[in-house]
Amino acid sequence: MRGLELARSYFEEFGRPMLEGQFADVLPQLAVGLVGAGSECFGFDDGISRDHDFEPGFCIFLPGEDNIDRRTAFLMERAYAKLPKEYDGAARSLMAPVGGARRGVIRTSEFFSEKIGSSDGMLTLGQWLSLPEQMLAEATNGEIWLDNLGEVTAIRERIATWPEDVRRKKLAGQLLLMAQSGQYNYARCMAHGEAAAAQLAVFEFAQATISTIFLLNNAYKPYYKWAFRALRALPALSIEAELLEWLITTGNEPEQAEEKHDVIEGICADVIDELQNQGLTQAICGDLEKHAYSVNDSIADGELRNDHILSAV
Repeated sequence: MRGLELARSYFEEFGRPMLEGQFADVLPQLAVGLVGAGSECFGFDDGISRDHDFEPGFCIFLPGEDNIDRRTAFLMERAYAKLPKEYDGAARSLMAPVGGARRGVIRTSEFFSEKIGSSDGMLTLGQWLSLPEQMLAEATNGEIWLDNLGEVTAIRERIATWPEDVRRKKLAGQLLLMAQSGQYNYARCMAHGEAAAAQLAVFEFAQATISTIFLLNNAYKPYYKWAFRALRALPALSIEAELLEWLITTGNEPEQAEEKHDVIEGICADVIDELQNQGLTQAICGDLEKHAYSVNDSIADGELRNDHILSAV
């Protein structure tokens, strides 16, 4: 049983009866689900994932103390702690994982403040530009099964996707990095006989391409170790995952280097097609740098448009 399924089953069997039986008076103000850090919150967990920070737990989100006081929160924490310590072969953790508790009773404002620096999901332009993308992914992943107050769902909907100008600024920067590392520097490094530097260029190209594809899907890229897993599930350009994996896991012998160059150009052509399909670029060429500046020119906010093209990456 996968983590999300395990957590929901555990909640329905033990958590819901506990809340309905002991906290019926505040139940209309609660939200329950499984979101945040951990592969299970993304649906990426497998047998290996159970070696740490994996348990049959869930999150109980509470509004502020004006609605639910500290004593009630404390009593709810004790009731949660008394739930069965093992379920379907998975044991509850006796110690909080690094970074603090991921499950149990959590104030909604504290959860979102920790993840995105805002208790209500209202973010300034500066926050949108500087936030680690993986934190936005953790704040919007998983499932909410119960939200009687509607607060958690409203916040998650508020931050579900990038504001369009921010998406375009980030996209312009990543496109420029793709052009510099893949279309330009890879071949030059090989011409200089610098195979190691050429492979670094491939890595830079792959990272920028992955970020670009997530932006084209208006989705948040998770922590790097799950990036390929998430990339393969995206609606647009997920086919590039196999090509990117080949680029970063192969050498740079002359014949292979030539093939790599062709693959890089093919990926760039696919990205340009998607840019044009979405109406994000006015450029008509195969040079990603020109498309990067075209995307940047389409940003509505003048101040953001005039910032350095790499300011958001």
